Amino acid sequence: MFNWSEKRGSLPSKRNGHSSAEKEIIIREDAPIGLRQFIPQLLFDLRMSPNEVRAIVCRVLRVAPDTQHNWGEPNVSNEIYELLENCEWFFVYDIIERFYHVLTPINRPEFAEEINDYFKTNGIGWKLENGRIEFRGDELFENDLEKVVKDLGDVKLHTAQNEIREAINDLSRRPEPDITGAIQHGVACLECVSRDVVGNNKITLGELIKRNREIVPPTIDTSVEKIWGFSSEQGRHLREQREPSYEEAELMLGLSASISTYLAKKKKLLQPPPDVWNDF
Repeated sequence: MFNWSEKRGSLPSKRNGHSSAEKEIIIREDAPIGLRQFIPQLLFDLRMSPNEVRAIVCRVLRVAPDTQHNWGEPNVSNEIYELLENCEWFFVYDIIERFYHVLTPINRPEFAEEINDYFKTNGIGWKLENGRIEFRGDELFENDLEKVVKDLGDVKLHTAQNEIREAINDLSRRPEPDITGAIQHGVACLECVSRDVVGNNKITLGELIKRNREIVPPTIDTSVEKIWGFSSEQGRHLREQREPSYEEAELMLGLSASISTYLAKKKKLLQPPPDVWNDF
């Protein structure tokens, strides 16, 4: 339990250069007790008063603060911990989002950094990104997504870029993720890029790769066919009692992102150089 009598000040972990190792993701549809206790501690360190914290927590949970019995700082702090420890797991992440937006701009980066560090070092598959709690995969997955969004933007494939963002949005839905939607959007990204490369925006990815196997290296074409087949079976025509898992969605999205990155770079290399004389 947080001791309100302790001196509040800036957080020492990053200031002193300490960082814990990132752990394998084991938590998604849960908010462990450690996280629930960490949130008010962090907010107190950022100089929010117990009354301010309680007001926000109660607003998100849609409950009234117990102002009749809890009016001193220790009692208010205890009420905050009780509210956080007893609420549904998905409300904890809603509360994190809300606090990000009510904090002063100077405190938001530190809050986000500490929250994300807690997620990484405790195996929690979420991240606080631009004020939103979003799905987080392993480091390789995150790097692939960051790269594909950038590369698609470089070649102005904004529709494909948006499909990746929609896939992440689907995986980030709480309390129930839209896993089939994420698979559809991930493969739709690959389909958009492939269509642009071959100059045909009407045929499906499956038919496209049969007609244009040369757009990817040998043997990769069969991988694209498998991706399309999985998407058609699991994403579009979901069999009864066969719900795809987070891991399957992450795999499909990662593969689609990697191949889309390759095709985006290929498109960039094929683009004619800019006409420098137009600048004169």
